[in-house]
Amino acid sequence: MSEAGDMLVLLRQFVEPAVVDAIKDLVEHGKDHQLSRINVLAFAERNGLDEEASVAAFLHAARIGMFDISWNVLCPGCGGVLDTNASLSTIRKDEYVCALCADTYRPTLDELVEVTFTVSHRVRRIAAHMPDELPLGEYYRQMYWGSGIDVPDESYDALFDEFTIDHVELEPGEKAVLSLQLPAEFIIVFEPVTHSAQFLDVKGEPTRERQALSLSFDREHTHNQTIEMRPGPLRLVLENRTDRRALPSICIAGEALHHMLGSRRPFLTAKRLLTNQTFRDLYRTNTLDLDQRLKITSLTFLFTDLRGSTELYERVGDLVAFDLVQAHFRVLNQIVAAEAGAVVKTIGDAVMATFPTPDRAVAAALRMREAMRRLNAENGSEDLLLKIGVHEGPCIAVAMNERQDYFGQTVNIASRVQGLADSQSIFVTAAVVDDARTAELLRGKALEPEVHAAMLRGIEREFQVYAIP
Repeated sequence: MSEAGDMLVLLRQFVEPAVVDAIKDLVEHGKDHQLSRINVLAFAERNGLDEEASVAAFLHAARIGMFDISWNVLCPGCGGVLDTNASLSTIRKDEYVCALCADTYRPTLDELVEVTFTVSHRVRRIAAHMPDELPLGEYYRQMYWGSGIDVPDESYDALFDEFTIDHVELEPGEKAVLSLQLPAEFIIVFEPVTHSAQFLDVKGEPTRERQALSLSFDREHTHNQTIEMRPGPLRLVLENRTDRRALPSICIAGEALHHMLGSRRPFLTAKRLLTNQTFRDLYRTNTLDLDQRLKITSLTFLFTDLRGSTELYERVGDLVAFDLVQAHFRVLNQIVAAEAGAVVKTIGDAVMATFPTPDRAVAAALRMREAMRRLNAENGSEDLLLKIGVHEGPCIAVAMNERQDYFGQTVNIASRVQGLADSQSIFVTAAVVDDARTAELLRGKALEPEVHAAMLRGIEREFQVYAIP
């Protein structure tokens, strides 16, 4: 059996059969560009598969060597990849510059860091394994644009030609001269390998006199001020001063380019992966460096605690109480994972979990409460009384005690909101109930949150919390 075949056999031990079959078909029959920087969410939609099952499958497949994971810093404007990393721990810059959009961005984990998968060369050789040999159009598709750009498969070449006036391939140290006829458009001379751009605002009366412009590409200087030119002939001198191949292209910043850049689709963000239980289980020791701090603009935290657990041990004895508490942990872990969340840590009989959105946390909280009621009914007692608190907001992802953790006021508030809850209560904040998907979830279950005013330690103002009945 081939190495790929051995990997698929191993993968079937951890992954749903339908997802393995879809991965097998993609690896065997997919086009080269479909196996480079795979968008797992698009893969799931295309094959009619569950997103969480697909994410888990690719994580397991990467762990056994079928795919290489890439953490890509994106430009939110053009969707281009500003930096690519083999692990999250190597994202070290405070700011990234996109020359094409002439703007600077901080790499938050919500929407500016994507996670993609490329088939390993051990499984199948594809063109993206040798990016310096890709033609210009494929370099853009497979290396420059992130997986959130919904690039058309069949009409891509025609669309690319529609906004590209000319292009040239330059080896290290090579120079080329292009003769162009400039239209009355906003023109961008863009080089995707060095991320260099020169804007040309072509306007005014057409001229027959040949205009001249010289540009050089290096790693230090990636953007110049906009130059005004007139419609008409241009002698463009391009020089590659890097040690890699350069691919300067002359593009019209018009409707065709804007249409492509505006065609977006959901993609797997770093935030979503950090809140995925399979990822935490498989990659817990090498996610972040100890001195690394990465910002998340919105993450939902859920804290639980067992009311009266000390009395429980006294009442039923250590062995019985331990078994009950462990059964409660198993149920909570299953529910968190099923709602696209991840358990960050347990503290005594308490659980801290994260979710990508407030509605998934509230759905988990409701399922947890119902599950504890069932366990109590099975045991003929009221021993497992769960208190739950939920809050959403910004935080910092950090590495603490050899695990990936979170820090910030949002975490503190979520913990203190849980501390206000009575037994079998779910207390949430306004940030949670004001979320549109949470409101829809609660309406569907005919649940009306009850507002309470409370004082939280460390918060000077009165805080509104909501009890979900």
